[in-house]
Amino acid sequence: MITIGINPVAFSIGAVSIRWYGIMVGLAVLTVILWVMREVGKGANLSYDSVFTAALVGIPSGIVMSRLLHVVDNIVIARLHPELVDHVVDYIQHPNLIIGAAGLTIYGAILGAALGIWVYSKIIKLQFGRLADLAAPGIILAQAVGRVGCTINGCCYGMPTSLPWGVVYTHPNSVAFGAGAVHPTQVYELIFCLVGFAVLARLKGRLSPEGSLFLLYLNLYALWRLGIDFLREGTPFLFGLHQAQVIALIVVVFTGPILVWRTRWVKK
Repeated sequence: MITIGINPVAFSIGAVSIRWYGIMVGLAVLTVILWVMREVGKGANLSYDSVFTAALVGIPSGIVMSRLLHVVDNIVIARLHPELVDHVVDYIQHPNLIIGAAGLTIYGAILGAALGIWVYSKIIKLQFGRLADLAAPGIILAQAVGRVGCTINGCCYGMPTSLPWGVVYTHPNSVAFGAGAVHPTQVYELIFCLVGFAVLARLKGRLSPEGSLFLLYLNLYALWRLGIDFLREGTPFLFGLHQAQVIALIVVVFTGPILVWRTRWVKK
């Protein structure tokens, strides 16, 4: 087994603890912005100002949607699975806890940021499909950065395993402390994201119409989450599936046919 004894808390400022997870999430956001700025600098027909403004819209909308999905997840679990109520916060009973920074979901961040930027693009007549395609490789690369934080933090860990690459978290500040040997699903996803980045970067400019590369990213990640969550610890949301799996199914059902029907291969 592989032992991880890193303290998830990088440092403290008074009573506030700064975790490696938060640092890596910040670096992940920076990764997306720098990637898009790089593409703009290489000749993409977008301005730096529009990219910066889109980031200012996308970051808060991503945070709000991410928190919202976490709250909905807990409410559904508390109502449909009362035997698990000790493991979740029932926000209907405790509405004062709705506002918070814990439990942010990657799907909420992606979909919330995309929705916010889409609305913004309609207001200022920005070509959303072009911006989404530019950002797609950067988004999945940023997810790889974020999973480094998950690996250190011990969150998003997998089911118990006896495989030689199973991970045991030994630091008491780790989320997975005491869980025993588990699948390193954070590392599995990190590897997937790096492979996905290579694929999307290779296909950049080879798919039409605009927005197709972003749709491909959504479907690839949705199929991945649908599968990998069977190896992850978590509470059931609907039909025995995790919330991320339900969202993944919705994404594939709604965007998969559009991708197949509209997307065409073009010469770069």
